[in-house]
Amino acid sequence: MLRRCLRACWRVVRVPLLAVAALILFIEEWGWRPLTAWAARLAQWPPLARLEARIRGASPRWALAFFLFPAVLLFPIKLVALWLMHLGQTALGVLLIVAAKLLGTAFVGRLFILTEPQLMKFAWFARALAWWRVTKARVREACRGSAAWRAAHGLKRRLRIAFRRLVRQSPQ
Repeated sequence: MLRRCLRACWRVVRVPLLAVAALILFIEEWGWRPLTAWAARLAQWPPLARLEARIRGASPRWALAFFLFPAVLLFPIKLVALWLMHLGQTALGVLLIVAAKLLGTAFVGRLFILTEPQLMKFAWFARALAWWRVTKARVREACRGSAAWRAAHGLKRRLRIAFRRLVRQSPQ
């Protein structure tokens, strides 16, 4: 009886949970990677390259501090954005939150790449990262099996083809 009730509940919450998971995967695939690559290009500037070298050589505890720094730094910015929205400056507040998310994603992604070897020395971090990677793979497979994912993938492919045709046809 309990098992049947749990299955029914799971069927109800599975679709919204998959939608949230698909959104997270979308952000990672379309946000994390390109923004991290952008941050890596910025890091070619000599002062940033020197800073990155120091971060790579940091102890695990300092690496954790560096990794968490953007989250701590961005929190007050998000509060300012909420304050702006409260004052009626909704567009400015939303724009500030989006900009903070984009910059935060870029720099957290880059810091993760720089600090992962040190962070993996923390057993709790290694377990959490392993769990995240396994869970992400399972969710990705569940999402890819859905009709919505296949439709979105087909739409993406058609848009890419249409964009290429448009670029080829545009006058030089």
